[in-house]
Amino acid sequence: VIIVSLTISAILIFFVVPLTILFFIYLTNTLLLIYQRNNEVKGDPLSDVWNNVRKTIASCWDIYARIWHGYELHGVENLPEGPGILVYYHGAIPIDYLYFLSRLFLWKKRLCLSVADHFVFRLPGLKLLLGVTGVIPGTREECLIALKNGYLVSISPGGVREALFSDESYQLMWGNRKGFAQVALDAKVPIIPMYTQNVREGYRMFKERRFFRQLYESTRLPFTPPYGGLPVKFRTYIGKPIPYDPNITTEELVEKVRYHSLQCKFLFCFQTKTAVQALISKHQTIPGNIWKALLERFDKHRK
Repeated sequence: VIIVSLTISAILIFFVVPLTILFFIYLTNTLLLIYQRNNEVKGDPLSDVWNNVRKTIASCWDIYARIWHGYELHGVENLPEGPGILVYYHGAIPIDYLYFLSRLFLWKKRLCLSVADHFVFRLPGLKLLLGVTGVIPGTREECLIALKNGYLVSISPGGVREALFSDESYQLMWGNRKGFAQVALDAKVPIIPMYTQNVREGYRMFKERRFFRQLYESTRLPFTPPYGGLPVKFRTYIGKPIPYDPNITTEELVEKVRYHSLQCKFLFCFQTKTAVQALISKHQTIPGNIWKALLERFDKHRK
């Protein structure tokens, strides 16, 4: 009985916070539905008519971020006034990204549209929340329209694969993805790197197993559950923007990235990966250490 009780307790400790986050996400969608019904809101989910409820939601998530992770956001001044593409490292759970969206809206009244994996749109009961918070498919057309309309657009090239199979070494798992660079060239906008310190110490995945990797590659569905939820210190750093260079053609970009040439120093794809990796190297202890991440909650000097 003691062994069973300890086992159940350990399971609850490991998974209770991720499950709580999922509960709050669905609760948020429910509150949006109530707001929509009571106020008879029928406008575009991205319209300003939703700003009051956006502010309420952002405030709630920001309070949670401050209490549980002592969340800090640095480098907001690096965001362009107009459109741009934010590229970030994907943690096991993108809770740090939700914190960023909330604080950005509270500080700047700005809505950043988020490119999400296809499976997100198949989750039941989240359609209104995805629309109001600006979650969009990662198609070239959708991104170009959003940038043309002046929005910031964020994307994690590593996506779900990086969430599932990266670890405390904070390895970027972008593979051969360079679509974000193509979109940036087409839209003539800068790319801004972003990274959250200790995101892997807060939430982790079980060590990679060949079966789960093969299962993901064949289905593109995340079957591996995250665990953790420790109140480690989270700091999101927004790096210097990588400006659009009109002298670089799409063909040159693709060719130079394909051969990993050092000549692509000024090219979006290579330079963006370098910029994100530089943020990780500058602000993250590698390999990540949970105890150090917890102690950083009391580190006033770094503030």
